[in-house]
Amino acid sequence: MKYLVMVRGTQADYEAMAGKGSAASPEWNEEQVQEMFAFMGRLNDELAESGELVDAQGLTEPARARIVGKDENGELVVTDGPYGETKEVLAGYWVLDCASYERVTEIAARVLDCPQPEGAPNPPVHIRPIDSGPGDSAA
Repeated sequence: MKYLVMVRGTQADYEAMAGKGSAASPEWNEEQVQEMFAFMGRLNDELAESGELVDAQGLTEPARARIVGKDENGELVVTDGPYGETKEVLAGYWVLDCASYERVTEIAARVLDCPQPEGAPNPPVHIRPIDSGPGDSAA
């Protein structure tokens, strides 16, 4: 079964990692940022070695995002980020091919161990099975 494992963040979190901390997210120094990238690199290497890694990517800050939709008249509406109505956005993801929910849950729990500054928010990791089509059993 393939799973999408997602981590969340806010614009304030991205700014904090760039050295501009706030009450919502304390400032990261360069060493802390490098520790985070090293942790993620080791995790990705282990998942690639085990054959479970399909894809993994970090995403840019919300300020560089865009939402495309339609208004009540069917007219195209394009909104650039960051979005006042949305505090947290998808910050990164893994697509993993795991034998069970238990295994993908173990991996998600490891993501929560990623180093970060004292007091930094640590939102939960989301797991969603990827539907492969008709007849797919997600459990």
